[in-house]
Amino acid sequence: MPTAASHVWRPSRARRVVLDGFTPVPRGVIPTVVGSLVWPPKDPGDVLDYELDIEEALLGNPGDSIATIDVVITPDATGDLAMTGTTADGAVAVFWFSAGQAGTTYSVQVSIGTVNGRTLSRVIFLPVQALSSVTLPGPVLTTDTGAVITDQSGNPILTGS
Repeated sequence: MPTAASHVWRPSRARRVVLDGFTPVPRGVIPTVVGSLVWPPKDPGDVLDYELDIEEALLGNPGDSIATIDVVITPDATGDLAMTGTTADGAVAVFWFSAGQAGTTYSVQVSIGTVNGRTLSRVIFLPVQALSSVTLPGPVLTTDTGAVITDQSGNPILTGS
């Protein structure tokens, strides 16, 4: 009888943000302003892994890694974005998110403690969009059977247009 293969789970790098702004700059050079951290959007029905890489903050400190992770999501009501799990792999924190209200950008406050006693706190934005379904901009013209009538480019014809 064949033996079932074991699988190694690896988070997707497609949803990774990198904490930057820790690279030293020469004296007299004005450092660039670090922008907001934003993950790619998710659909309310998705359950996906997202990453925060803090390696730059730990450069020159071999052996330091993530020890604790605390997360606060805003807004936080029924049906809003929910964290279903978190883990760390060295200098990368991995978060699993589900749910969320379409059209809402959530603020995810991440506080990380390291083995050597460092603490980092950042806000990362996670937009939730209806990606699995298309919302029509208004009432559309339909046939007797309910099929949407489109123009020559395939765009739905809105009633009143």
